[in-house]
Amino acid sequence: HVQVVESGGGSVQAGGSLRLSCKVSADAYARSCIAWFRQTPGKELEGIAQILTRESTTNYVDPAKGRFTISQDNAKNTVYLEMNSLKPEDSGMYYCASEWDVCPPMIASLFRGWGQGTQVTVS
Repeated sequence: HVQVVESGGGSVQAGGSLRLSCKVSADAYARSCIAWFRQTPGKELEGIAQILTRESTTNYVDPAKGRFTISQDNAKNTVYLEMNSLKPEDSGMYYCASEWDVCPPMIASLFRGWGQGTQVTVS
């Protein structure tokens, strides 16, 4: 599996911003699909956005459109999730997930590599 490690979570006031980072193993970065998922209280794990690193093509799920942006830094083997206009209902655990070479539909069971998660709290 493609190894990933998240960072960048924290506490922020409503309306604020956070940037999450997903460091991808160097040997797999160029051929990875990296997705962000989140687990919010009372809800199932849901996809947010994904990027295919070799093409920089992106895909977003509706709740993320307009507020969240996924991007990549090839020099750092890192994928970011920029989150703006945060709301209390955005609070939860955010996970970076990976799959090799192609981006599957944003369903958690289709991604085999997972990070440990990073907590986001919006008050």
